[in-house]
Amino acid sequence: MRQNPERRTALLDAAIEVLAREGSRGLTLRAVDKEADVPIGTSSNYFASRDTLLTQAGARVYERLLPDEATVAQQMSSAVGTEGFVYLMREAMTRISGFRTGYLALLELRLEATRRPELREVLTKRVRADMDENVERHLASGLPGDAVSVRLLQLTLSWLILEQLTLPDIMTDEERDELVTEAVLRLSAPSKRE
Repeated sequence: MRQNPERRTALLDAAIEVLAREGSRGLTLRAVDKEADVPIGTSSNYFASRDTLLTQAGARVYERLLPDEATVAQQMSSAVGTEGFVYLMREAMTRISGFRTGYLALLELRLEATRRPELREVLTKRVRADMDENVERHLASGLPGDAVSVRLLQLTLSWLILEQLTLPDIMTDEERDELVTEAVLRLSAPSKRE
């Protein structure tokens, strides 16, 4: 297989675009070549199979969705209290929604993972690691809420992003921001069971 990292990245980015537009059934090595505007057969020099392409595209989506460590550190250090927590969640919604094709491709990959154990394994490890990292950062930050509230927020906001990207006219930006605020307030409040 070829080792040009820039070309591999460009092909994976093209695969993300194809997945978002055509779905997993439309993802072929030829379609990726066309999207990347490279000679037919180029993708097959980089990916041994469509399964390999799917798996590596899944990893690439996360590389592009997540902010770099410096950005995360800056955001976490400046977020204080419930207001800071709300700001972080709104920023995450805006950032993820801003990479529409990436999130839609990820949804396609998740559906495809129900049929492909190797892809399911990659996505399971990645999503679990992200969730654990989110919890760890949150607990270290001193922001309100516990591990359960962070997990619940991640799951809640994932569906809110899905609604926004697939049916954008369901709610206004103001309604979305209000829901994010309420989710943070309600899920990070001290438990009545304590």
